[in-house]
Amino acid sequence: MLSRKITNFIRYILDELLPPIIRDNYYLMYPLFFIWFKGKNVKKFMTFKSVFHNLSEEEFSKYYEDYEYIANRDTDLSDASVDFIINNLGADKEVSIVDIGCGSGYVLEQIYKNGYKNISGVDLVPKAVNERFTIKTGNIENLPFPDSYFDIVICNHTLEHVLDLPKAVSELKRITKKKLFITVPRQRYYRYTFDLHIHFFPQISYLLKYINLPESQIEYHNIRGDWSVICRFE
Repeated sequence: MLSRKITNFIRYILDELLPPIIRDNYYLMYPLFFIWFKGKNVKKFMTFKSVFHNLSEEEFSKYYEDYEYIANRDTDLSDASVDFIINNLGADKEVSIVDIGCGSGYVLEQIYKNGYKNISGVDLVPKAVNERFTIKTGNIENLPFPDSYFDIVICNHTLEHVLDLPKAVSELKRITKKKLFITVPRQRYYRYTFDLHIHFFPQISYLLKYINLPESQIEYHNIRGDWSVICRFE
C-alpha cells in the first residue's frame, strides 16, 4: 500500500518535471498504468477521459466498481487535511454531519473518535458497512435530503469525479445549514492520470467559480496538495 505522501511525490515527478508532450504520451504511460492497475483493465482506464461523457450512470458506476490499484488505501486525504476538517467542526458535538462521497468512511471514523456521533455518509459505490454510522448509496448530483438538512456537510476528493459539477456543488450547498467543507486535489489536467478525475483544480478559482458565494463566507487553504475550503452559511 502506497501512502498519500508517496503518491503525491510520484504525481509531482510526472506532472511538474516532465514536459507535457512526454507526460501525455500513451506509450510512456502504458507500462506505468499496467503497474498501477496490476495489469487489469489497463486500456479501459487509459481511455476513460475520452469516453466518460457517453457513459450511462450505471456504466459510470461500473468504472468505480472495477477500480483496483496498487495504492489502495483508507483515504486520499493527507493527515493534515483530515485535521483541518476536524479542527474546524466546532465545539458542538451534537451537530448533524454527513460525508458525501465518503468511500470507506475513514474521515467519518476520525470524526467519530473526536466525539461527534450524529454522523452519516453517502457514496456512489459504498465500500464498507459500519456499526457506528450509516453509509447510504447515493449520487451527489441528486441527493435524497431536504434543504438545509445537515448542520455540516463534508465532500472530500469527490467533485473531481462528478459528471455535472455545477449540479453537484448546488446540491451540497442546498443540504447544508451551517458549514460546508470541500476538498479537491490541486492538480493540472493530463489525459493519462491514474485516477478517474474529469475536473481539475490547479488554481482555487477553478473551484470558487462553482461555489459562487461571497468572499466573506469562504475560507480556503492549500494543504499538502489539496485545496481545502470552508463555506459558512451562518
